[in-house]
Amino acid sequence: MGEDRLFIVFLVVAVVVLLARALAGRLRVPDAILLVLLGMAAGFVPALPEVVVSPDLVLFGFLPPLVYHAAFFTAPREARADIVPIVTLAFGLTTVTTVAVAGTVHALLPGLGWAAALAFGAAVSPTDPVAATSVMQRLGAPPRMVTILEGESLINDGAALTIFGLAAEALGTGFTPAEGAGRVVQVVAGGVAYGLVLGIVIRRVRRSIKDPVSQIIVSLVTPYLAFIPAENLGASGVLATVVAGFSIGTHGEGVLQPASRLVGNAFWQILTFLLESALFVLLGLEIREVLREPGGHTWGEVALTTLAVSAVVIGVRLLWQLGSGPLAAAVPGGRRSQEGPGWRQRTVIGLGGMRGAISLAIALSLPAAVGAERGVLILLTALVVLITFIGQAPLLPVLLRGLGLIESELRRREAMIARKAGLQAALARLDELAEDDEVDEQTAEAFRQLLEIRLDRLRYFLNREDTDEQSRPPNTRHVRSELVRVQRAKLASLYERGRIGAETLREISRELDFEDPVVIKKAGS
Repeated sequence: MGEDRLFIVFLVVAVVVLLARALAGRLRVPDAILLVLLGMAAGFVPALPEVVVSPDLVLFGFLPPLVYHAAFFTAPREARADIVPIVTLAFGLTTVTTVAVAGTVHALLPGLGWAAALAFGAAVSPTDPVAATSVMQRLGAPPRMVTILEGESLINDGAALTIFGLAAEALGTGFTPAEGAGRVVQVVAGGVAYGLVLGIVIRRVRRSIKDPVSQIIVSLVTPYLAFIPAENLGASGVLATVVAGFSIGTHGEGVLQPASRLVGNAFWQILTFLLESALFVLLGLEIREVLREPGGHTWGEVALTTLAVSAVVIGVRLLWQLGSGPLAAAVPGGRRSQEGPGWRQRTVIGLGGMRGAISLAIALSLPAAVGAERGVLILLTALVVLITFIGQAPLLPVLLRGLGLIESELRRREAMIARKAGLQAALARLDELAEDDEVDEQTAEAFRQLLEIRLDRLRYFLNREDTDEQSRPPNTRHVRSELVRVQRAKLASLYERGRIGAETLREISRELDFEDPVVIKKAGS
């Protein structure tokens, strides 16, 4: 594809992403659905060149940062506490789903080999954490459910991609079961070992870097340093990336400075959103060619296979989640891990397994060795992703409310108690600094008043809840927003009259950004 055509495709992707974001907010539907549908619609524009996404581009360009981002932001303490249900879902369920889907598609699509069927099964087996957990966190679902879904998604990405890599390798060279078992050991052990070593090295490097921009550059190249060398060494690049990301993320407090965390979090939120959105749109554009002739299969075969595969991925997950208690309890430490989740939580977790960007990335990286079936397998993956989004995403809020699993008040109270403890610790330390003459009394008193105002506000809200369970703290967001707006207007007036310069305007504007509740809400969404 020439440079001019590549630029046109880039513009189409950007326009589709912006349009989908605008419509998703108004229609209240997941972005992914609109991204794929609008991408498919754009693909039929006559002037648009044919789009064929290179498997290597997806495998080596898109996957490393997506996997690394998920691993970096995993909650370590919560994940360790629920390691048994996470592992049984991530490894056991992923393997069972892969085999079940492979058997289904092999039976329904004559001529499809087992290696290609297993590669497709691996593509649709991992879940997307963002779709389910975003709904749960917004409604205030129990934190343990969110942790299990996030932890499962992180590990099942690695498990699915490892299976996919072995299946793709079998497509090209083929190997006996004994050779396959040896490759599994080499792939898993090599990936984990390399990821651990790289994580240690990167942590030491980042401790010595103080510049936020340099920190971002290092964080951006880290997933590629993990993925590509591991693949070239015959190990799992995905597992190496997961282990390196988890290792660095769990030591973030000692590795990253506050300024680096603020800038880095914003950078990675934007980057992962763009990568995932681009995958959905590129998939929609590539489907144009598949829709014209779906791999030599009739549309009846495609529809039947789509419904069958969707039923398998949803049904197997629900049955596994509802029946995995005895299996998990048999694992050392598993009985204790099963004490919390009841049938209600298991039902929601079982129906919270939507497929997303990782499935699309795996499908788009199917090698050419699959043959003519590659196009129809990509199409099937897209349809399964859409069905799980359309069928399961709207069901989650209904289930959470109907089963009484919303705990937004508990979450809010927990946050206020944590803030209160932090302010009390800050006041105690301020008194110590004043007693040791490390700060003059006037400065100490100024900081003390600021901290005590915030502490008094928290005490008022907490005491009010203790005396009246039905009361809620007033919503002061509009007040804070109005106060910030007035300060911005005054700041602009001073600049227009020449009282302050552009640098001062930018500096104070950045400070107001951290106080503006509207900006904070948008940054965290």
